[in-house]
Amino acid sequence: MANVPNRNLLVRKLDPPQTWNPMVENYLRATGFYHVSKIGVIRGFHPLLAALVERWRPETHTFVLPVGEVTVTLEDVAHIFGLPIDREPVSGWTDSSADFVRSQSFAIFGREPELRSTLFADKSTAYSHAKYLLLFRDFERIHTYSLGSACLAHLYRALCRASRFDTKEMDGPLNLLFVWAWKRMPCIAPVPRHTLPPAEIPVVKRWSHTERTTAWLSKTVTRFRHDIDYMQEFEWQSYDELIIPDELHGHLDVCDTVAPLLSFECFEWHPVDQVMRQFGYAQPPPRQAREIPLDLHCMTLRGVQLHDWTILHGAWIG
Repeated sequence: MANVPNRNLLVRKLDPPQTWNPMVENYLRATGFYHVSKIGVIRGFHPLLAALVERWRPETHTFVLPVGEVTVTLEDVAHIFGLPIDREPVSGWTDSSADFVRSQSFAIFGREPELRSTLFADKSTAYSHAKYLLLFRDFERIHTYSLGSACLAHLYRALCRASRFDTKEMDGPLNLLFVWAWKRMPCIAPVPRHTLPPAEIPVVKRWSHTERTTAWLSKTVTRFRHDIDYMQEFEWQSYDELIIPDELHGHLDVCDTVAPLLSFECFEWHPVDQVMRQFGYAQPPPRQAREIPLDLHCMTLRGVQLHDWTILHGAWIG
Protein backbone atom coordinates (compact mmCIF):
# COMPACT_ATOMS: atom_id res chain seq x y z
CA MET A 1 0.00 0.00 0.00
CA ALA A 2 3.08 2.26 0.07
CA ASN A 3 2.34 3.87 -3.29
CA VAL A 4 -1.29 4.70 -2.51
CA PRO A 5 -1.71 8.46 -1.98
CA ASN A 6 -3.38 9.55 1.22
CA ARG A 7 -6.99 10.67 0.91
CA ASN A 8 -9.12 12.60 3.35
CA LEU A 9 -12.60 11.27 2.72
CA LEU A 10 -15.06 13.84 3.99
CA VAL A 11 -17.84 12.36 6.11
CA ARG A 12 -21.13 14.08 5.52
CA LYS A 13 -23.14 12.49 8.31
CA LEU A 14 -21.89 11.65 11.80
CA ASP A 15 -24.36 13.60 13.92
CA PRO A 16 -26.30 11.54 16.48
CA PRO A 17 -30.08 11.45 16.44
CA GLN A 18 -31.84 13.70 18.89
CA THR A 19 -32.89 12.05 22.15
CA TRP A 20 -36.51 10.99 22.29
CA ASN A 21 -39.18 11.36 24.92
CA PRO A 22 -39.71 8.13 26.95
CA MET A 23 -43.39 8.31 26.00
CA VAL A 24 -42.51 7.14 22.47
CA GLU A 25 -40.60 4.03 23.59
CA ASN A 26 -43.45 1.62 22.84
CA TYR A 27 -43.82 3.08 19.35
CA LEU A 28 -40.09 2.70 18.68
CA ARG A 29 -40.28 -0.93 19.79
CA ALA A 30 -43.30 -1.56 17.58
CA THR A 31 -41.52 -0.24 14.47
CA GLY A 32 -38.16 -1.95 15.06
CA PHE A 33 -36.26 1.31 15.63
CA TYR A 34 -35.97 1.07 19.42
CA HIS A 35 -32.41 -0.26 19.62
CA VAL A 36 -30.96 1.95 16.91
CA SER A 37 -32.54 4.99 18.57
CA LYS A 38 -30.11 4.50 21.48
CA ILE A 39 -26.95 4.98 19.42
CA GLY A 40 -25.68 8.19 21.00
CA VAL A 41 -22.57 10.02 19.79
CA ILE A 42 -20.13 7.95 17.71
CA ARG A 43 -17.23 10.05 16.46
CA GLY A 44 -15.50 8.68 13.41
CA PHE A 45 -12.02 9.53 12.21
CA HIS A 46 -11.10 10.37 8.61
CA PRO A 47 -7.63 8.73 8.52
CA LEU A 48 -9.09 5.44 9.79
CA LEU A 49 -11.91 5.63 7.24
CA ALA A 50 -9.42 6.12 4.42
CA ALA A 51 -7.31 3.17 5.61
CA LEU A 52 -10.37 0.92 5.62
CA VAL A 53 -11.77 2.06 2.27
CA GLU A 54 -8.55 1.38 0.39
CA ARG A 55 -8.78 -2.28 1.45
CA TRP A 56 -12.37 -2.64 0.18
CA ARG A 57 -12.92 -4.72 -2.95
CA PRO A 58 -16.17 -3.81 -4.78
CA GLU A 59 -16.19 -7.06 -6.75
CA THR A 60 -16.40 -9.21 -3.58
CA HIS A 61 -17.79 -6.76 -0.99
CA THR A 62 -14.98 -7.68 1.40
CA PHE A 63 -11.99 -6.05 3.05
CA VAL A 64 -8.71 -7.74 2.17
CA LEU A 65 -6.62 -7.95 5.35
CA PRO A 66 -3.51 -9.89 6.37
CA VAL A 67 -5.80 -12.44 8.07
CA GLY A 68 -7.86 -12.93 4.90
CA GLU A 69 -11.14 -11.57 3.58
CA VAL A 70 -13.61 -10.12 6.09
CA THR A 71 -16.70 -7.95 5.86
CA VAL A 72 -19.62 -6.41 7.70
CA THR A 73 -22.47 -8.94 7.64
CA LEU A 74 -26.13 -9.10 8.60
CA GLU A 75 -25.00 -10.63 11.89
CA ASP A 76 -23.08 -7.43 12.62
CA VAL A 77 -26.06 -5.25 11.72
CA ALA A 78 -28.37 -7.22 14.02
CA HIS A 79 -25.98 -6.95 16.97
CA ILE A 80 -24.42 -3.52 16.45
CA PHE A 81 -27.64 -1.70 15.54
CA GLY A 82 -30.28 -4.16 16.80
CA LEU A 83 -32.20 -3.93 13.52
CA PRO A 84 -34.49 -6.64 12.07
CA ILE A 85 -32.88 -8.44 9.11
CA ASP A 86 -35.37 -11.18 8.16
CA ARG A 87 -38.43 -9.44 6.75
CA GLU A 88 -39.78 -7.90 3.56
CA PRO A 89 -37.34 -6.00 1.30
CA VAL A 90 -37.28 -2.23 1.60
CA SER A 91 -38.65 -1.41 -1.82
CA GLY A 92 -41.51 0.24 -3.64
CA TRP A 93 -42.19 3.40 -5.65
CA THR A 94 -39.78 6.28 -6.06
CA ASP A 95 -41.31 9.61 -6.94
CA SER A 96 -39.04 12.52 -6.09
CA SER A 97 -41.24 15.23 -7.57
CA ALA A 98 -41.88 18.24 -5.37
CA ASP A 99 -45.64 17.66 -5.42
CA PHE A 100 -45.24 14.06 -4.19
CA VAL A 101 -42.87 15.02 -1.39
CA ARG A 102 -45.13 17.84 -0.27
CA SER A 103 -48.34 15.80 -0.33
CA GLN A 104 -46.83 12.81 1.48
CA SER A 105 -45.16 15.01 4.07
CA PHE A 106 -48.40 16.72 4.98
CA ALA A 107 -50.30 13.42 4.96
CA ILE A 108 -47.85 11.82 7.40
CA PHE A 109 -46.51 14.70 9.50
CA GLY A 110 -48.95 17.53 8.95
CA ARG A 111 -46.05 19.66 7.70
CA GLU A 112 -42.93 19.48 5.61
CA PRO A 113 -40.61 17.13 7.56
CA GLU A 114 -36.99 17.36 8.65
CA LEU A 115 -35.99 13.75 7.87
CA ARG A 116 -32.50 13.45 9.24
CA SER A 117 -31.10 9.97 8.77
CA THR A 118 -28.79 7.61 10.61
CA LEU A 119 -29.30 4.53 8.45
CA PHE A 120 -29.74 5.91 4.93
CA ALA A 121 -27.91 9.24 4.95
CA ASP A 122 -27.75 11.27 1.75
CA LYS A 123 -24.22 12.42 0.87
CA SER A 124 -25.10 15.87 -0.39
CA THR A 125 -27.56 17.04 2.26
CA ALA A 126 -27.44 14.60 5.20
CA TYR A 127 -31.19 14.08 4.79
CA SER A 128 -32.90 10.85 3.82
CA HIS A 129 -34.57 10.40 0.44
CA ALA A 130 -38.29 10.97 -0.01
CA LYS A 131 -38.66 7.38 -1.24
CA TYR A 132 -38.98 6.21 2.38
CA LEU A 133 -42.10 8.27 3.03
CA LEU A 134 -44.51 5.71 1.56
CA LEU A 135 -43.01 2.90 3.68
CA PHE A 136 -43.40 4.88 6.89
CA ARG A 137 -46.89 6.14 6.13
CA ASP A 138 -48.50 2.89 7.27
CA PHE A 139 -47.29 2.76 10.87
CA GLU A 140 -48.55 -0.78 11.41
CA ARG A 141 -46.35 -2.13 8.58
CA ILE A 142 -43.02 -0.49 9.43
CA HIS A 143 -41.90 -3.49 11.49
CA THR A 144 -42.44 -5.83 8.53
CA TYR A 145 -39.48 -4.46 6.54
CA SER A 146 -35.91 -5.79 6.61
CA LEU A 147 -34.42 -2.50 7.75
CA GLY A 148 -31.11 -4.14 8.66
CA SER A 149 -30.47 -5.59 5.21
CA ALA A 150 -31.32 -2.24 3.60
CA CYS A 151 -28.89 -0.53 5.96
CA LEU A 152 -26.13 -2.99 5.02
CA ALA A 153 -26.87 -2.53 1.31
CA HIS A 154 -26.31 1.19 1.74
CA LEU A 155 -23.01 0.62 3.56
CA TYR A 156 -21.77 -1.66 0.77
CA ARG A 157 -22.89 0.89 -1.81
CA ALA A 158 -21.08 3.70 0.02
CA LEU A 159 -17.87 1.66 0.28
CA CYS A 160 -17.98 0.72 -3.41
CA ARG A 161 -18.35 4.36 -4.40
CA ALA A 162 -15.68 5.55 -1.96
CA SER A 163 -13.19 3.00 -3.30
CA ARG A 164 -13.03 4.96 -6.57
CA PHE A 165 -9.86 7.03 -6.68
CA ASP A 166 -11.67 10.27 -7.51
CA THR A 167 -14.26 10.10 -4.70
CA LYS A 168 -14.00 12.97 -2.21
CA GLU A 169 -16.95 12.34 0.12
CA MET A 170 -18.61 9.33 1.71
CA ASP A 171 -22.09 8.77 3.06
CA GLY A 172 -23.91 5.73 4.44
CA PRO A 173 -24.26 4.23 7.96
CA LEU A 174 -20.65 4.90 8.97
CA ASN A 175 -21.41 4.33 12.66
CA LEU A 176 -21.89 0.68 11.71
CA LEU A 177 -18.54 0.55 9.89
CA PHE A 178 -16.54 2.20 12.66
CA VAL A 179 -17.95 0.08 15.47
CA TRP A 180 -17.47 -3.10 13.40
CA ALA A 181 -13.83 -2.19 12.79
CA TRP A 182 -13.14 -1.30 16.43
CA LYS A 183 -14.71 -4.48 17.69
CA ARG A 184 -13.08 -6.81 15.18
CA MET A 185 -9.63 -5.15 15.19
CA PRO A 186 -8.67 -4.01 18.71
CA CYS A 187 -5.39 -2.55 17.43
CA ILE A 188 -7.22 0.34 15.72
CA ALA A 189 -9.84 0.99 18.42
CA PRO A 190 -9.78 4.42 20.10
CA VAL A 191 -9.92 2.94 23.62
CA PRO A 192 -9.09 -0.49 25.12
CA ARG A 193 -12.06 -2.84 25.30
CA HIS A 194 -11.67 -3.41 29.05
CA THR A 195 -12.48 0.28 29.65
CA LEU A 196 -15.84 0.05 27.89
CA PRO A 197 -19.18 -0.64 29.60
CA PRO A 198 -20.55 -4.21 29.39
CA ALA A 199 -21.68 -5.28 25.93
CA GLU A 200 -25.39 -5.30 25.16
CA ILE A 201 -27.72 -4.83 22.19
CA PRO A 202 -27.17 -2.47 20.45
CA VAL A 203 -23.38 -2.92 20.60
CA VAL A 204 -22.94 0.52 19.06
CA LYS A 205 -24.06 2.08 22.35
CA ARG A 206 -20.98 0.63 24.06
CA TRP A 207 -18.78 2.89 21.95
CA SER A 208 -20.82 6.09 22.24
CA HIS A 209 -19.37 9.12 24.03
CA THR A 210 -15.94 7.45 24.41
CA GLU A 211 -13.01 9.79 24.93
CA ARG A 212 -10.06 9.52 22.57
CA THR A 213 -6.47 9.95 23.61
CA THR A 214 -4.23 12.53 21.99
CA ALA A 215 -2.02 9.72 20.72
CA TRP A 216 -4.95 8.05 18.91
CA LEU A 217 -6.19 11.32 17.44
CA SER A 218 -2.71 12.03 16.10
CA LYS A 219 -2.65 8.82 14.02
CA THR A 220 -2.37 9.24 10.27
CA VAL A 221 -3.56 7.07 7.39
CA THR A 222 -0.03 5.67 7.19
CA ARG A 223 -0.12 4.70 10.86
CA PHE A 224 -3.48 2.96 10.55
CA ARG A 225 -2.19 1.08 7.51
CA HIS A 226 0.74 -0.13 9.59
CA ASP A 227 -1.50 -1.15 12.50
CA ILE A 228 -3.70 -3.19 10.18
CA ASP A 229 -0.77 -4.77 8.33
CA TYR A 230 0.86 -5.97 11.55
CA MET A 231 -2.16 -6.60 13.79
CA GLN A 232 -1.86 -9.56 16.14
CA GLU A 233 -5.57 -10.16 16.70
CA PHE A 234 -8.76 -10.26 14.68
CA GLU A 235 -11.95 -11.08 16.57
CA TRP A 236 -13.68 -13.62 14.33
CA GLN A 237 -16.70 -14.35 16.53
CA SER A 238 -17.67 -11.28 18.48
CA TYR A 239 -21.13 -11.74 19.94
CA ASP A 240 -21.16 -14.99 21.92
CA GLU A 241 -21.44 -13.18 25.26
CA LEU A 242 -24.46 -11.07 24.34
CA ILE A 243 -28.00 -11.56 25.57
CA ILE A 244 -30.21 -11.37 22.47
CA PRO A 245 -33.61 -9.65 22.84
CA ASP A 246 -36.58 -11.89 22.07
CA GLU A 247 -37.62 -9.86 19.04
CA LEU A 248 -34.25 -10.47 17.35
CA HIS A 249 -33.77 -14.19 18.07
CA GLY A 250 -35.47 -15.45 14.93
CA HIS A 251 -33.62 -13.00 12.72
CA LEU A 252 -30.22 -14.47 13.54
CA ASP A 253 -31.16 -17.62 11.60
CA VAL A 254 -30.55 -15.80 8.31
CA CYS A 255 -27.24 -14.13 9.22
CA ASP A 256 -25.22 -16.57 7.10
CA THR A 257 -27.46 -16.40 4.02
CA VAL A 258 -25.93 -15.61 0.64
CA ALA A 259 -28.51 -13.34 -0.96
CA PRO A 260 -28.96 -9.94 -2.58
CA LEU A 261 -29.50 -7.00 -0.26
CA LEU A 262 -32.09 -4.57 -1.58
CA SER A 263 -33.21 -1.04 -0.81
CA PHE A 264 -35.14 0.51 -3.68
CA GLU A 265 -32.49 1.12 -6.39
CA CYS A 266 -29.71 -0.15 -4.15
CA PHE A 267 -28.68 -3.73 -5.00
CA GLU A 268 -25.67 -5.45 -3.35
CA TRP A 269 -24.64 -9.07 -2.65
CA HIS A 270 -24.21 -10.40 0.89
CA PRO A 271 -20.96 -12.42 0.45
CA VAL A 272 -21.13 -14.77 3.43
CA ASP A 273 -19.38 -17.57 1.54
CA GLN A 274 -16.29 -15.36 1.30
CA VAL A 275 -16.05 -14.88 5.10
CA MET A 276 -17.07 -18.23 6.62
CA ARG A 277 -14.60 -17.89 9.49
CA GLN A 278 -16.72 -15.07 10.88
CA PHE A 279 -19.40 -17.72 11.49
CA GLY A 280 -17.10 -20.34 13.00
CA TYR A 281 -16.67 -22.41 9.82
CA ALA A 282 -13.63 -23.36 7.78
CA GLN A 283 -13.17 -21.12 4.75
CA PRO A 284 -13.19 -23.03 1.44
CA PRO A 285 -11.26 -21.64 -1.54
CA PRO A 286 -12.87 -18.35 -2.62
CA ARG A 287 -15.29 -18.75 -5.49
CA GLN A 288 -15.50 -16.41 -8.45
CA ALA A 289 -16.96 -13.05 -7.47
CA ARG A 290 -20.65 -12.55 -8.20
CA GLU A 291 -21.22 -9.96 -10.85
CA ILE A 292 -23.75 -7.25 -10.21
CA PRO A 293 -25.22 -5.89 -13.46
CA LEU A 294 -23.46 -2.64 -14.30
CA ASP A 295 -26.77 -0.86 -14.69
CA LEU A 296 -27.58 -1.71 -11.05
CA HIS A 297 -24.28 -1.32 -9.21
CA CYS A 298 -23.76 2.14 -7.69
CA MET A 299 -26.92 3.45 -9.35
CA THR A 300 -27.95 6.92 -8.22
CA LEU A 301 -31.37 8.56 -8.23
CA ARG A 302 -31.03 11.91 -9.92
CA GLY A 303 -33.84 14.17 -11.00
CA VAL A 304 -37.48 13.12 -10.87
CA GLN A 305 -37.65 9.32 -10.70
CA LEU A 306 -40.85 7.37 -11.32
CA HIS A 307 -40.12 3.69 -10.78
CA ASP A 308 -41.63 0.69 -9.05
CA TRP A 309 -38.56 -1.15 -7.79
CA THR A 310 -40.57 -4.18 -6.68
CA ILE A 311 -41.10 -4.81 -10.41
CA LEU A 312 -37.64 -3.78 -11.65
CA HIS A 313 -36.00 -5.99 -8.99
CA GLY A 314 -38.75 -8.60 -9.05
CA ALA A 315 -36.46 -11.50 -9.99
CA TRP A 316 -33.99 -10.67 -7.19
CA ILE A 317 -36.75 -10.20 -4.62
CA GLY A 318 -38.09 -13.61 -5.57
